[in-house]
Amino acid sequence: MTRWVPTTTRKYAVAIYNYHGNGETKLDLTVGDTLHILEENDGWFRGFKLRNKSVKGIFPTSYVHIKQAMVENAGKYNETVAPKEPKVVQEMTTVLREWGVIWKQLYVDRGNDPSSVPKAGKRHSMDLFDTVRKMMYEMIDWRRQIMSGTLPVDELKELQQLVTSKIDFGNRLLGLDLVVRDEQGGILDPETTGTISLYRAHETATERIQREKSMQGVQRSSQTQATSHNLYVVVKNFVCRVGEDADVFMALYDAKENRFISENYVVSWSPQGMPKDIEMLNNLRAIFTDLGQYDLRREKICLLCQIIRVGRMDLKEADNKKFTNGLRRPFGVAVMDITDVVNGKMESDIEKQHFIPFQQVSGDNDFLEGVIKKVVSARGELNHKGQGLWVSMKMLDGDIKQVRKEYPHLVDGRTAVARKMGFPEVIMPGDVRNDMYVTLVSGEFDRGTKARNKNVEVTMCVCKDDGSVVQNVIFTGAGVPPVSEYKSVIYYQQKQPRWMETIKVAIPIEDFYGSHLKFAFRHRSSMEEKDRKEKIFAIAYVQLMMQEGTTLRDGKHDLAVYKCERNKPDEAKVYLSLPALDRQGVTNNNSKSTLHAGNLTLSKDSFQIQTLGCSTKLTQNVDLLGLLKWRANPGNLKNSLLSLMKVCEVSGEEVVKFLQDVLDALFNILMENQDSDLYDNLVFDALIGVIGLIADRKFHQFHPVLDTYIREHFSATLAYNKLMVVLKYYIDNANERDNHESLLKAMKSLQYIFKFIVRSRVLYSQLYEGKGKQQFEAAVRHLFQSLNGMMTYTSDSTVGVQRVIKGAALRYVPTVIPDVITVFDPKELSLLLWTFCSHLFPDYNKLLRRKSNKSLLLKDFINNIPPDRLVKQKVQCMNNIVHSDLFRLSECRGILLPMMMAQLKKLIERKEEMPDCVKMLSDVLDRLNRKDVGPIHGDMEIVMKEILRTVIQTVIFMDRDAPLIGSFVACMTGILRQMNEFHYQAYIDAFPSRSDLLDFLMEIFMVFRDLVSKNVYPRDWVVMTMHQNHVVLTAIKYFTQTLHKSFLDENNFEYQLWNNFFHLAVSFLTQESLQLENFSHAKRMKIINKYQDMRRVIGFEILSMWFNLGQHKIKFIPEMVGPMLEMTLIPETKLREHTIPIFFDMMQCEFATRGNFNQVENEIITQLDHLVEGGRGDDQYKELFYRIISDHCQKHRYLRQRGLYFVDLVNRLLERLLDYRTIMNDENRENRMSCTVNLLNFYKEINRQEMYIRYLYKLCDLHLECDNYTEAAYTLLLHATLLKWTDEPLITTHDKYPEAQTHRQLKEMLYYDIIEYFDKGKMWEEGIRLCKELASQYENETFDFLNLSLILQKQAMFYDNIMKTMRPDPEYFRVGYFGQGYPSFLRNKVFIYRGKEYERLGDFTSRLLSQFPHAQPINKVTAPGPEILESPSQHLQIFKVDPILEERREFRGKPVADQILNFYKVNEVQKFTFSRPIRKGDRDSDNEFANMFLERTNYVTAYKLPGILRWFEVTSTNTFEVSPLENACEIMENSNTELRHLIEQQRADPTLTVNTLSLRLNGIIDAAVMGGTANYEKAFFTEEYMASHPEDHARIERLKDLIACQIPLLEAGLKVHAQKAPDSLRKLQEKMDSLFVDMKTRVESEYGKKPPMDETTRSRPMSLVWITRNKPVDRPVSTISTSSTSSDGLINSKDRPSTPETGLGPPQLPQKSVRHSSQQQGKSSPVKTWVSKTREAAAVDGPVVELKETLKPARPMRPVSQPRISLTKQNGVPGPATPPPKVNRDVNRSASPAASVSSTSSSSSDVPPPLPEKKAYADYGNIAEDEDEQGLPPPLRVSSLPKSKSKPVPPLPIKEGVDPSQTPPLPKKPSRHPSGQQQQ
Repeated sequence: MTRWVPTTTRKYAVAIYNYHGNGETKLDLTVGDTLHILEENDGWFRGFKLRNKSVKGIFPTSYVHIKQAMVENAGKYNETVAPKEPKVVQEMTTVLREWGVIWKQLYVDRGNDPSSVPKAGKRHSMDLFDTVRKMMYEMIDWRRQIMSGTLPVDELKELQQLVTSKIDFGNRLLGLDLVVRDEQGGILDPETTGTISLYRAHETATERIQREKSMQGVQRSSQTQATSHNLYVVVKNFVCRVGEDADVFMALYDAKENRFISENYVVSWSPQGMPKDIEMLNNLRAIFTDLGQYDLRREKICLLCQIIRVGRMDLKEADNKKFTNGLRRPFGVAVMDITDVVNGKMESDIEKQHFIPFQQVSGDNDFLEGVIKKVVSARGELNHKGQGLWVSMKMLDGDIKQVRKEYPHLVDGRTAVARKMGFPEVIMPGDVRNDMYVTLVSGEFDRGTKARNKNVEVTMCVCKDDGSVVQNVIFTGAGVPPVSEYKSVIYYQQKQPRWMETIKVAIPIEDFYGSHLKFAFRHRSSMEEKDRKEKIFAIAYVQLMMQEGTTLRDGKHDLAVYKCERNKPDEAKVYLSLPALDRQGVTNNNSKSTLHAGNLTLSKDSFQIQTLGCSTKLTQNVDLLGLLKWRANPGNLKNSLLSLMKVCEVSGEEVVKFLQDVLDALFNILMENQDSDLYDNLVFDALIGVIGLIADRKFHQFHPVLDTYIREHFSATLAYNKLMVVLKYYIDNANERDNHESLLKAMKSLQYIFKFIVRSRVLYSQLYEGKGKQQFEAAVRHLFQSLNGMMTYTSDSTVGVQRVIKGAALRYVPTVIPDVITVFDPKELSLLLWTFCSHLFPDYNKLLRRKSNKSLLLKDFINNIPPDRLVKQKVQCMNNIVHSDLFRLSECRGILLPMMMAQLKKLIERKEEMPDCVKMLSDVLDRLNRKDVGPIHGDMEIVMKEILRTVIQTVIFMDRDAPLIGSFVACMTGILRQMNEFHYQAYIDAFPSRSDLLDFLMEIFMVFRDLVSKNVYPRDWVVMTMHQNHVVLTAIKYFTQTLHKSFLDENNFEYQLWNNFFHLAVSFLTQESLQLENFSHAKRMKIINKYQDMRRVIGFEILSMWFNLGQHKIKFIPEMVGPMLEMTLIPETKLREHTIPIFFDMMQCEFATRGNFNQVENEIITQLDHLVEGGRGDDQYKELFYRIISDHCQKHRYLRQRGLYFVDLVNRLLERLLDYRTIMNDENRENRMSCTVNLLNFYKEINRQEMYIRYLYKLCDLHLECDNYTEAAYTLLLHATLLKWTDEPLITTHDKYPEAQTHRQLKEMLYYDIIEYFDKGKMWEEGIRLCKELASQYENETFDFLNLSLILQKQAMFYDNIMKTMRPDPEYFRVGYFGQGYPSFLRNKVFIYRGKEYERLGDFTSRLLSQFPHAQPINKVTAPGPEILESPSQHLQIFKVDPILEERREFRGKPVADQILNFYKVNEVQKFTFSRPIRKGDRDSDNEFANMFLERTNYVTAYKLPGILRWFEVTSTNTFEVSPLENACEIMENSNTELRHLIEQQRADPTLTVNTLSLRLNGIIDAAVMGGTANYEKAFFTEEYMASHPEDHARIERLKDLIACQIPLLEAGLKVHAQKAPDSLRKLQEKMDSLFVDMKTRVESEYGKKPPMDETTRSRPMSLVWITRNKPVDRPVSTISTSSTSSDGLINSKDRPSTPETGLGPPQLPQKSVRHSSQQQGKSSPVKTWVSKTREAAAVDGPVVELKETLKPARPMRPVSQPRISLTKQNGVPGPATPPPKVNRDVNRSASPAASVSSTSSSSSDVPPPLPEKKAYADYGNIAEDEDEQGLPPPLRVSSLPKSKSKPVPPLPIKEGVDPSQTPPLPKKPSRHPSGQQQQ
């Protein structure tokens, strides 16, 4: 077996397949994982993932791809690897990984349940998913291109810029961190980048991303910077059926101005569909150059192609020798809008081809100009029929030289260059050009002797004065050689042809003089023979040079057309003697007919051309020409100079075109002219005029031209003397009004004047080896003395002009520094400038004198300028000095920096020119951070001492939203960063007193805390934020040393300073930007590698500072408990382990001082509630806190017992808080309610009233969200019970009831809300109790009879509702949550739930399963085993249980209406039962009842239902068996009760059908299936059973009695059935009568005869609302016998016949409930019943139930679901009472919505129940009371809830005439004064 060998070259790999290794030694791989390889062995590698270096393992070599890598510390334990890839590729890889994770999450979010995601949010998620996918695909493709290594340099550079732009845009789109870059696109390193540069890079990146986000498309970043742009075009193919040779003219066309803006690019095309020059195949390339910013901003620019056919006159003519060939005829055009390509909105790619559709001319009369306009303005696709050009294009930036250099693969020697028609925006020196563009516009020609109009062809050539033709100077376009003559397009038989053909004439300068353009006109015939006979019929010409020496002016020219006689030559000397322009002939000769010479006669024909000159040597301006040729006419020199100044003021285009020649002429005049007094000032004025022209915004792009001229072409060696003399003259005479304008221009041109002066001096020095240096330096000093004097001039009449001049001096004097220091001592210049600046601030004159006694040449410079004037210019002047080369020199900075910082300090303190001040300070710090400035130790000391404190105070008082806050914070950070330990110590030592030092530390701690608490930078500026944190942390560490040394001992201890430090440190540690666990792995590792975990550093600093406090610790208790707790909750294990012991130290400290640690305990509990709810803390913290504090307490002698109790308390609190936080945002509100109640329990237990009430209202809000009004009322009632009916003022006002000031006011408001919620929940019984309490207060305490009246009306309405409104009975369900997959508050616990209205078992189960979708339902009702309880999954067990009615002593022995009694059957219940049948022994097929037992389970909940929850946990369970005999008794009793209900219903409502009664009677009388009572007789009435079960004798007798009691019921039922049965049931009636006779005889003979059923019970039972308003009602009541109420007598619905679960339920609801709120006298409004919508119901007496106290232990308790059989006293003998009718559940389901409201409660006593015993807190659901001696339950219980969002408007007192039967609204909640008096 081979051994493992360390790898040497194969170090870095990427997983290309997924690999799942089985075993601890094998490493799992996922595609894309990056791996560091350590060893290899026979096809296996050993290493680790770079994302998880702690796990090492082996993996196959075939599953990874090896990449070249750079290895550092090879072979060592800290060996690191990084791929050998370009930085941009590495960045792309990292970005793709990060985006990939987010993209997957977006996919998951997109697939969420639509109901759980808002529609808008889901749409946004889908759009973002698609956008990110597209960007990732683009990034992958670009990465592949870059890694291929085949891209040219220019494309690679452009692609890298595109990649970085896309990365930044994508990061912003996904909310990721901003990446800051340098100008080349590389990522900036904060460690090597200055703070100010880093801040500005963030600003630049943000602006760039915003700009790119607003611009849809990719725009070239260099386009706005370059002054020249070019369009590169490649013709791929020309698809067009021409049939002859063709010339394709391509040019750029302005569709808005309808003119061409570039030369033509010409391609000669053959009839075979390929270029004539076969070598040009696949090489048809052209570049349109010289495009400027104006061209890019054109509204619409097109690439226009004109196709000219070269051949016959008509294509239809046969191709033979008879027809003329070589004629140029129009064929068509092709146009493409390229505006978006040119301005960068559309990406230009040479690989992308564009199709330009072709439009052919429609006839011979179509001019190409008209077709062009038609196609350009067309709005739809042309009918091109597939004909057109295929081209590719790309925008290239830079001039042609730069483009050839950067794009050699695109632009080479064979690429045609089509220049812009006209000058480019910048004309560089040496760019010689002498072109003229001539456009043949139009003409008009008489037909003469011909029958039709002529086919005119124009031939143009360039001729000299002797008539000779200048050869090859005419260019039809780029791509073809020049020609000597040009022939125009021929339009067939057109009298007024319009050609609009442009050609370029490029004539050498030496040939331009004496040359002219000659135009010959000839008629062309389609027949060859005739065409040869056609001669030139007319000519025209125009001179290129005018008589005054200027060129032909630009514009249109109407030429004179001269008719030629046949066979006579047109000699040049002849036509040159005639006027060239038509207007000249008319003006000079008055008539065209008189103009002739030789064979030429002026004709009536006309011809128009248009010219555009582009010459850098020839001008069209006469004044400029006079200057350029000044030597030829010296006497006119003064006028020429004056004219030049006018030209500069009016129009400077001609001047900038001839900039070099103009400057050469000016300096030649200056040097050669002897009359200095006359011409020097004129030349100087002209020079500053030219410089001012260049400075104009219109010609700002000519600055490089002027610089180039000075550097390379300027040669006046003695010019500096005269320039300085003239400049000094103007400055010395600044007070003269006539010189103000020239002086102001001179100040604005100061930079270039000094450039000329310095360059002239340098040339002179080079020529004469430094001669005249002292004289030059003296002249410079004298010049500055003159400046000094200028600043002292004052004149009231010219104060405004002087201020402008002085401001210009301040602005432009610093611009001379770069040039002056090349010929002048920099240090002396610094002193001059210091003097200059010190006079801006007179306070520094004395300091200046002490600094140096020499060279104070600017002593009085602007000394008289008031301090409050020109402040902005002063600051900008200093800032310009900062940017000069002087500031780079250390000795110069030592002179300038103190003055600058002192002045900045004063201005910032006065808040003057703050933007300029902070910019200057930023620039100073930025310059000092550069590497080329030398040592800065002393400089930083100056900056630190002068301005640091001022900046800190500015940051403190500046608003956090102020625009300059970021800049000031960056300046402060930059100063602190560049300070070292020496600086900190020097700064501290510089404070004159201890109080000053204290103030500074308070300020710095305050500003640091403010910065880390509320970051001034945007959220995505993570690099800047981390940089700031690192600087702040370093500063804190230095300042803590000062705290130790100066403020710790007893005499000098400063509590507030130490308190500020601790709060600062905790704020720093807990700031969001340092919570690494919230970041991605890559971001987390990047921060740790650069800064480590700064939380741990500052945490240990806090720990050290705390334990150094010593005896002062007690001063920080309990104030520091909260901050320390916040620190320990940070999820960093090491930090927690070291800082949690601080709490034990606090406990010890307080215990030693106060004898307890109550304050620490209270503060920890209070703060934990807020912090954990806010997201802090986890299970690990809970365990660490418990373990660490417990260990310390165990070892402490006195704190052991109390400390362990406290730790346990905190542990339980954390458990509940963590559960609450986990489900706080859960959609399952029930879980949130459970956790809220858990916290309520805890805070009630530990007497935390404020927090207890806080969670009460949270619980109330949850109930209101779910419309649980009853539970909300009970919850709010808990708060009300804590209040007193007194005017005691509240300690704190409540947020929901801010107007309540006393206990009485708040309690009254709460009661009104509670009553409202009880009303909505139909719990009117509870509402009545509160109404009574309020009424008692109004009647006996506050005497508020108005509100008393209203509350009594409300109470009456509640009583009315109880008796008349149907309330559906809720069902109860037992729910078990089994398994470890549930939260701790549910895990393996059992609850009883109160169902919603009309919610049955199936609906309830579905609702709970939807809340726990992963839960598995348990279909068995038996208790689950350990395998389920311990399983990690979720199991849910649900079945229905029945409530057990509790005895109510207030009803005992009293008649109670069913409507009242039914409420307590399903409300205020705490005990529930469930029964399931079990069989013992073998099954008897003849009698199944003999061994049918019931397993009955009774459940007791923690609190009664309803309460503050719709469910409560089961606290006790009791399971027992019910024997078959007891079961039989229960079944018989239920059967009799149900039968009684049916009979009473049939008697009460004659309209009811008898179907249900028929089934019930037949089932009992003819028991063919179940056997009836005969089964009981077989099973229990035998001698064997009696002998074996003697203890059941009483039960057997009871069963016999029940069987006997059934006979009178059956008899009454048959009687009713006989009366109401239809004919179809007569046979059934007869059958049942026959069988009943036998049955009755047998039963009466065996079990005795019972009295018949009372006929008086025929009235409608009270459980049905059947009352008329106009007739009093005798309310039937029931008598309840306790003998029939047993706690163990309940049977499950499964074992009963198909009857309602509740025996005493109300009857069916009507189909539509009708409530009457008013009545009229003498009229009745009966309430319609559910049986008949038209029938009136009469009110009759109902059954009466008597409550008795006697119990029968010999028989089992009756279950609640079984209706009571009450005995009515008849003549003193108890008799059976009519039971209430049964409830039809199905009908209830379809009842009207008005009846579908929650169940209610009632109060049955006129006297309010006793209030609960006063405790610290109220109980939940109900307040428990001790039972009395007889074991009876307490009377009533209370609960609570929050304020409703809308309150009913209180009514006014009832006036006369108003119907008093209207339902009264809820009374207005009164607002009381603290005194208790009611506010009027």
